[in-house]
Amino acid sequence: MAIAIYIALPVVGIVLGWIIRWLYARFQLTASEQKAERVKQDAIREAEAQKKEILLNAKDELIRERNQQERENRERRSEVQRYEARINKKEELLDQRTTEFEKTEKDFADKKAAMAKKEEFLLKQEELYRQELERISGLSQQEAKDLIIKNLENDAKHDAQGLINKIEQEAQLTAEKKAKDILVTTIQRIAPETTSDITVATVSLPSDEMKGRIIGREGRNIRTLETLIGVDIIIDDTPEAVVISCFDPVRKEIAKESLERLISDGRIHPARIEEIVQKVTHEIQNKIYEEGEKALFDLGIHNMNTEGIKALGRLYFRTSYGQNVLSHSKEVANAASLIASEIGANRELAKRAAILHDIGKGAENDSDQNHAEVGAEMARKMGEDPKVINAIAAHHN
Repeated sequence: MAIAIYIALPVVGIVLGWIIRWLYARFQLTASEQKAERVKQDAIREAEAQKKEILLNAKDELIRERNQQERENRERRSEVQRYEARINKKEELLDQRTTEFEKTEKDFADKKAAMAKKEEFLLKQEELYRQELERISGLSQQEAKDLIIKNLENDAKHDAQGLINKIEQEAQLTAEKKAKDILVTTIQRIAPETTSDITVATVSLPSDEMKGRIIGREGRNIRTLETLIGVDIIIDDTPEAVVISCFDPVRKEIAKESLERLISDGRIHPARIEEIVQKVTHEIQNKIYEEGEKALFDLGIHNMNTEGIKALGRLYFRTSYGQNVLSHSKEVANAASLIASEIGANRELAKRAAILHDIGKGAENDSDQNHAEVGAEMARKMGEDPKVINAIAAHHN
């Protein structure tokens, strides 16, 4: 019995150990399956969350794109409406002008018809008066005409002889003065290039909407232009145009060129305005110096002070009495050279005085003195010959 017990106990222990191990393994398998299920469920939930997030992001992006497209469509519709308004306005203006033209044409036709009737009536009256005059005078129309012509001819000959005698007498008394006046007038008017002596310039615009862009928010753009250049920019009801007003022709040219470039570029704001004005000012200053050098080179004049060259170049943008002042000065220099050659005077000195005679009109600073006095002072500072200075100062005396 004891032996059986000793044998049974190990067997029972082995069986119990195997059962416990089997139960433990079963428990571990169940825990792993549960963990795997939890991981699977977490993965599914995370995937669902990511899916929802992606869908929400896509929906937001779609909404943003749709809003952007709607804004662009609204802007395009607004622009189209503005163009349509402009076209309608121009069509109304054209219709109005057409109506006015038709009315004017009808008035003209009515007046023409009335004048034709009046002319017919006057011709009849003239014929009646002619017949009555022939009856009263006892002369035919041709006889009366010959008599009148003969009397008029005698009177005309008498008056003409008296006028000829008077002209001859006046010519003898004023011949020398008239000859001088003719010579001076001829010299002043030999220039082929003329232009109006004006203080304003007009800049064309692509449309009236550009006026608002030139003015800018609260007038910032137009104030920047006027302050930088020193001009007055006039924006009124003149269609598709602005006016630049300035007594200084150089500043006026800078303003005109700057405004045209800004309009062409389309970017109109204070920083861009300052950039364009600086660039144009530099170009105009170079142009001034080049024109001054070119004038001196054409005349064969050398050793001119830099300030003198600039003052001459500024005359390129100046007009006086309908003529470009630089062209006028060159022509006067050529004429003075020829006259000096004829009378045996110093040609180079005469030519130098003549090209500089209106240099005072190219002064950059305003002065109460006339241009002859200003020019003489400039020539004195430039170290010119006293005879040249005297010629400049006295050329209007």
